[in-house]
Amino acid sequence: MTDPTARKAEDAAAEAQAKVDAQTETAEADPQAKSTEKPADPLAEAKREAADYRDKLLRTLAEMENLRKRTEREIADARAYGITGFARDVLAVADNMHRALETIDPALRESADAKVKSLIEGVELTERELLKALEKHGVKKFSPEGQKFDPNFHQAMFEMEHPELPSGHVAQVMQAGYMIGERVLRPAMVGVSKAAPKPAAASVNDNSGAN
Repeated sequence: MTDPTARKAEDAAAEAQAKVDAQTETAEADPQAKSTEKPADPLAEAKREAADYRDKLLRTLAEMENLRKRTEREIADARAYGITGFARDVLAVADNMHRALETIDPALRESADAKVKSLIEGVELTERELLKALEKHGVKKFSPEGQKFDPNFHQAMFEMEHPELPSGHVAQVMQAGYMIGERVLRPAMVGVSKAAPKPAAASVNDNSGAN
């Protein structure tokens, strides 16, 4: 007599084998059923790679253009501001020549003999040539008398009253300033105008002392 439990196990195994055989036959009859994944499209893959290379190329070109512009700016700055230290040293010479000429009294100049006048004219000519040489290399002198005080270009040395200027303007230039390109090489040393003091207020009670 056959064991019922064993009989059921055999029936289940036979049923499972039948299902496997059926799936195998279906796969062999329809090869596309073996895999649900579609094969890669070579044309689409090539287009994707081309787009990636194009993007990398554009990025590289942009970086090269930025590098070129940055290099041009650095070269231009080097040309314009490379003599900054030397120019500052030369300014001391220009200042001393200007001070020397300012000490000469106009009356003394008129009464001086021909040799002294020639010496004075030679110093003046040398000062003008020195300023021209500085301008040739981008260094320009400026004297801001009468202009509105600007701390970016002027250095205030003192305040003073000025009858013709409003408060906060350059009333006197003690030492001229210099620019190199678009930068301040040396600020001008100036005196700044201030508002005139207000008149004393009238007594509130003119008869305060009279009884």
